[in-house]
Amino acid sequence: MDFKYPKNEKLKSQKTIDLLFSKGKSVTKYPLRLVYVETNDELEKLKFGVSVSKKHFKNAVDRNYFKRVLRETYRLNKHIIHESLTKSYAIMFFYQTKDKLDYAEIEEKTVQLFHKWVKAIQEEENNQ
Repeated sequence: MDFKYPKNEKLKSQKTIDLLFSKGKSVTKYPLRLVYVETNDELEKLKFGVSVSKKHFKNAVDRNYFKRVLRETYRLNKHIIHESLTKSYAIMFFYQTKDKLDYAEIEEKTVQLFHKWVKAIQEEENNQ
């Protein structure tokens, strides 16, 4: 398995981020939310970004810690998503609580959220 998180996998395009917020669909598993939108990027199957609310964590140190944890849980569990993707997607990962969960809890929720998202995508493709 490939546990890298290369630069070309990072979501940086402002147009794509705007599209995520305007037309994106979401899947939630408390305290995480995943917003996704289909893209037509042939080079990369998945573009990934993270966000932690300033409303919940005033200190940048805390926000950066949770962003690091979210990126790490994605990096270690992205094989769950990559194995079942047939189209290209841009996804944004949100941490949406004031509760400071530990790494193990966040990783468990990430895995559950990824499985839930894969099911949602497969149902969408079957309905088309």
